[in-house]
Amino acid sequence: MDKDHARLSWVPALSREAGPLYLSIADALAADIAAGGLKEGTRLPPQRALAGALGIDFTTVSRAYNEARARGLIEGRVGQGTYVKARRKNGGRSFGGGGLVDMSMNLPPLFEDSDLIARMWGGIDALEDERGLELLMRYQAIGGALPDKTAGAAWLRPRLGEVAAERLLICPGAQGALLATVSMLAARGDVICAEALTYPGLRSLAAHLGIGFAAVAVDEQGLLPEAFEAACVKHRPKALYCNPTLHNPTTATLSLKRREAVIAIARRHDVAIIEDDAYGALPTDPVPPLAALAPDLVYYVAGLAKCLSPALRIAYLVVPDAVSSVRLEGAIRATAGMASPLSAAIATRWIEDGTADAALAAIRAEAGRRQRIAAEILPADRVLTNPEAFHLWLTLPPGWTRGEFTARLRTAGISIVTSDAFALANPPEAVRLGLGAAETRAELERSLAIIADLLVQSPAAVNFVV
Repeated sequence: MDKDHARLSWVPALSREAGPLYLSIADALAADIAAGGLKEGTRLPPQRALAGALGIDFTTVSRAYNEARARGLIEGRVGQGTYVKARRKNGGRSFGGGGLVDMSMNLPPLFEDSDLIARMWGGIDALEDERGLELLMRYQAIGGALPDKTAGAAWLRPRLGEVAAERLLICPGAQGALLATVSMLAARGDVICAEALTYPGLRSLAAHLGIGFAAVAVDEQGLLPEAFEAACVKHRPKALYCNPTLHNPTTATLSLKRREAVIAIARRHDVAIIEDDAYGALPTDPVPPLAALAPDLVYYVAGLAKCLSPALRIAYLVVPDAVSSVRLEGAIRATAGMASPLSAAIATRWIEDGTADAALAAIRAEAGRRQRIAAEILPADRVLTNPEAFHLWLTLPPGWTRGEFTARLRTAGISIVTSDAFALANPPEAVRLGLGAAETRAELERSLAIIADLLVQSPAAVNFVV
């Protein structure tokens, strides 16, 4: 009786002209679940029974179930059969900020695509079958296992071209990659160059290591090559750290001409370059990275936090040669041990099955929508941004100080970050706004409207001191 029930519990209506039959079965399953025809916990027909009912080959149904499992639609229970999977509840983002809209956080925006979300979770679930207990209960090679390095090289190929696996290391996030690289290239008391407005994590890292900075002036197009050369002559730095694509915090992107000039200067002065390409996957028509122009000179850091998922804490570090790779493996071992094999495996699964590309496209699309909202609300003459970024740089009108402006917004329930976090010297009266942290576009729109309203008021008009 139970067998008969399982056979009859679900039989899809299929169009045999709508592409591969196994995908039609998986699509029909997704549609019936979404429509409520198949409830959570419903037992599905055994694969052979469904194949017989449809008059098709068993392997076609097996592929369909595997596809549905990868999408996070169904799950197998040992000795019991296959069931419609319970949907995970979306609890949203929580920053522990007492209800604040935390625009100081520079996060990729949440996208509205339930099928893609299910596909991402399904890829995680599929690792149980693909890699088994070995993934959870064994240490992995320092610098990453070969399958994960190969996937990382494939992810970077559109930007860097072909990268040999021995030149790629998997690190515990971009901060882990930077810690290993900087500690290898410079020692306590040494100096490295960086843009005058630079990544706060690098400032913390350098202070921890006792390494000094030579600030390189920037303009609206990014790092000034002539300022870099002057710093090389004066300070004899061990390295240049830079963020040449969608720069944090200004979103400036260095032109090809400037990139070539920076490389030429670095060669003349024998200075290594650390290229932080955190946002490099976002542009659809990117300028070639410095590492593509000078692979023998550049240590290239490509984290996944901004273009795929902050939760993975995985970064790909591409180094100039095999000797550097061996040295950096030692630095990674000393500072972090290894990157999380589970996170690396998730990234690899998503890259190999196309989920990573789909998630990147969704992030790009949502970032574009949010940039359009910002362009409609904020005064253009105060904003420096790029339509493919999800942050912007806001310069304050005369009369406002960054501290006072930030304090007023905090009372309105909005948190932003001032230029002090980025400036190596003389912070300008400016702030960075992260457009991705707001959970919805409506929340973002309300927050930006408050910011725009504050910009047109004088500080004296909004102060109330007794």
